[in-house]
Amino acid sequence: MLHELSALETRDKIAAGDITAVQAAAAAFDRIRSLEPKLHCYNSLLEEKAMDSAAAIDRLRAAGKPLGLLAGVPIALKDNLCTTFGATTCSSRMLKDFRAPYNATVIEKLSAAGAVFLGKTNLDEFAMGSSTENSAFGPTRNPWNTDRVPGGSSGGSAAATAARLCAASLGSDTGGSIRQPASLCGIVGLKPTYGLVSRYGLVAFASSLDQIGPMTRTVSDAALLLQVLAGHDPLDSTSWPAEPQNYLDGLEKPLESVRIGLPEEFFGSGTDRQVLAAVNAAIEFYKSQGAEIVPVKLPHTKYGIAAYYVIAPAEASSNLARYDGVHYGHRTASAGDIYELYAASRAEGFGPEVQRRIMLGTYALSSGYYDAYYVRALKIRTLIKRDFDDAFKQCDFIACPTSPTTAFEIGSKSGDPLQMYLCDVFTVTCNIAGIPGMNIPCGFSSDRLPIGLQLFGPVFSEARMLRLARQYEKHHPWHTQTPPV
Repeated sequence: MLHELSALETRDKIAAGDITAVQAAAAAFDRIRSLEPKLHCYNSLLEEKAMDSAAAIDRLRAAGKPLGLLAGVPIALKDNLCTTFGATTCSSRMLKDFRAPYNATVIEKLSAAGAVFLGKTNLDEFAMGSSTENSAFGPTRNPWNTDRVPGGSSGGSAAATAARLCAASLGSDTGGSIRQPASLCGIVGLKPTYGLVSRYGLVAFASSLDQIGPMTRTVSDAALLLQVLAGHDPLDSTSWPAEPQNYLDGLEKPLESVRIGLPEEFFGSGTDRQVLAAVNAAIEFYKSQGAEIVPVKLPHTKYGIAAYYVIAPAEASSNLARYDGVHYGHRTASAGDIYELYAASRAEGFGPEVQRRIMLGTYALSSGYYDAYYVRALKIRTLIKRDFDDAFKQCDFIACPTSPTTAFEIGSKSGDPLQMYLCDVFTVTCNIAGIPGMNIPCGFSSDRLPIGLQLFGPVFSEARMLRLARQYEKHHPWHTQTPPV
């Protein structure tokens, strides 16, 4: 079945002439038509554009022209990435009709590599959430159990990738929004080092935390996409001028003399026992392969959630101030003066969670509270970064659970924001420190819900991290299992 092919397999079969890009795209849309009503992974589909792009790839191959690294690979895009084709909604009523005037840099890179864009995927509104229940267009469902959430905010991309509604997808990660849904849906999710992948054209949530990254079924596919996405971009002032790397090169070669750190702060109470058992089994595998397991301390982890939920809402408060009902976005039909226009447009356009975070951020930045909350959170950020720096003097990588639980039932936490925020307890410090992190599937619970292992590494250690992840994946084919949906 063509929809079962990985991104790398799809590319290679198209290049070899075993299948055509049109066949791969058609198979993806057949699968989407079959399962999309049950899952709601996509906000919009780009079938006509996709089929035209696929046909162009086939013509290039027939003419003997060189093909890009992703030629003919069907890819889904999180709907907070600006594209000149289709709408860019961020799953918000505020932007439900917005058409971006330019493409994000990652879109340009994927297009130049020959990727075929299937559609824009659902997310928590403006990427604010951990379940994809905050979308103005309705929740996405987990393909392993449609009564459960897929995680968030990149839940549409995660569910689409797991359910084989695309070969791979893009997500964005501000506090775990690639890794946590990847864990809950049983796929690979990589949040690169801050600055490795351009943020230009990503609709901003929290600019010092946001990163774009690949969501794939295999580690090899993650390496392939990162090879296309990574690199300096003069349009992004935070883009790092790093030398391009070949992330596929040496991927199959196991790391030697690797030291894996286990932070005691990530293995305490509050984590599901089945999650701990699966993660500990993965760590035992690495130990059996010769890895040295080293206890490390990250003492300021306990302040991570508190610091994150000051820094991120503060930046969101500033970034979302541009949506005023005047320049673009939703504009109320009933308003008197300019104050009423702003207030009514924002009240109608933003959902409850976005409003909550704007108010939290505005409060933290307000006179009299700036030093007490925002400045203190920035100081904690420095301490968390220092913790990781000290830990990586003792080890090469850190391993821990990605999520404290498996996928929870839709609606079970939506009425309790604090419980929802705690879903990110193991992921936010990675963004705060700016280091790379990734999720790899490491098992299933007794009720057949995926469990993820999380890896952290020093800045720009993605190539070695991918090798470490691939070493596990080769011996544990969790990624070959297909959701029952």
